[in-house]
Amino acid sequence: MDNKVQGLHHLAISTADIKAQIDFFTDKLGMELVALYWMHGAKETWHGFLRMNDESSVAFVQSPLVGKVAPKLGETHAGNPTAPSAAGTTQHIALKVADMDELFRMQKRLRSKEVPVLGPVDHGFCKSIYFAGPEGLALELSCSEGPIEPMSWIDPDVVSRAGINDEELARYLNPPEFDVPEQPVRQPDTSGPGPHMSNYPPGIYEKLMAVPDKDIWDASENEPPVSGKS
Repeated sequence: MDNKVQGLHHLAISTADIKAQIDFFTDKLGMELVALYWMHGAKETWHGFLRMNDESSVAFVQSPLVGKVAPKLGETHAGNPTAPSAAGTTQHIALKVADMDELFRMQKRLRSKEVPVLGPVDHGFCKSIYFAGPEGLALELSCSEGPIEPMSWIDPDVVSRAGINDEELARYLNPPEFDVPEQPVRQPDTSGPGPHMSNYPPGIYEKLMAVPDKDIWDASENEPPVSGKS
């Protein structure tokens, strides 16, 4: 079965200092800045994209409010690749490199720029190095020789402890096909089970979800990426 979700388009990370993040990812990791603009639909907010390949980027979002949220290890940040953080937050970010030769080159690059690196570590299906980025990011670079073979890496003990039964595991391994209706599907009620986006001002989420798709498309399509705002 071909995955309908085919890869990472962009991973968006909040920042209080987008320049520091851009400097780190370009200097320490050699990734090119490809976009830096006012974020669509977000007041006084910038969006920056650093290229992984022509289809995938690491992105940063800066607004005046981000710096007012205090980082707290164990809640907002894990701090390292094995520590906990609050449910739904990013524990660590793993970026792909081509092979072991490139992994060692990146290890040397980082260390030569005074960034401490742990590894390589052999995880079996991938090999990895670990290091920190600005603002407490826990970062990993990994390479794999081929796709993960599920039945070699599905541990029955972990499956059981996660509360997954045999029927559920079979469905997770082979998600059923979905027949897409020819006609548009109505927007679910915002009082339904969701999950739902949050952290909007009161009433705004409900209003946004009620806006027709065409109006959302037209508003975004007509907003230029470079607006001349200052």
